[in-house]
Amino acid sequence: MGKPLEGKAAAITGASSGIGEATALALAEAGAAVALGARRADRIEAIAERIGAAGGRAVALEVDVSDETAANAFVAGAHERLGGLDVLVNNAGVMLLGPVEGADTGEWRRMVEVNLLGLLYCTHAALPLMRAGGGGHVVNVSSVAGRRAAAGAAVYNLTKFGVTAFSEALRQEALHSGVRVTCVEPGFVETELQAHNTNPVVLEGVERIREQIGEVLQATDIAAAVAYAVCQPPHVSVNEILVRPTGQRN
Repeated sequence: MGKPLEGKAAAITGASSGIGEATALALAEAGAAVALGARRADRIEAIAERIGAAGGRAVALEVDVSDETAANAFVAGAHERLGGLDVLVNNAGVMLLGPVEGADTGEWRRMVEVNLLGLLYCTHAALPLMRAGGGGHVVNVSSVAGRRAAAGAAVYNLTKFGVTAFSEALRQEALHSGVRVTCVEPGFVETELQAHNTNPVVLEGVERIREQIGEVLQATDIAAAVAYAVCQPPHVSVNEILVRPTGQRN
């Protein structure tokens, strides 16, 4: 029996670790050729080699998605190197928490640039390529923070609520082009995302939440959700997937 994504090409941003890395491995296992995008070239090159050694096909393309020119080049490069583009997984993101008053506004800009603009740039570049190829699938990685706001996460909430809203509007626009859109909203996942924070108070708060939850999600859990959505037959569009650890209340 053939693999469900045999002959398909997928581009994944934020692919150097965590959910992006796990998703690249899962889609490659399902048969897709994958383009790995991230700033850490050494990491994505190592992952591409791992996929190749397992019999898959992968290319590593260094990119900072917050740079529009670079984001466009990543999508175009993935399309050229893989011979098409069927799936785009917008996973790159940063989570910088803390109160609004007294915040470092540079952290706000970084979240808006990566979580929102980076996702928009890559999607904007991918849509005409997918339409010309007969259709495709855009997967946007949002967060439970895109559904529920909380003190200390206001700007992160802003970006993730934006991703969730954009995904639904894009779904309505793109369906006539045969492009499906899925918004994936993870709860607490064991990744490097929490380590983006340096404020000791924030880190202590994150650790308390982890202790309250108990067993948190792993990146492979979210990768499995992405793979489930993109492996559905063309007439099935999984629009939204919210995945929390069983012990996470909010």
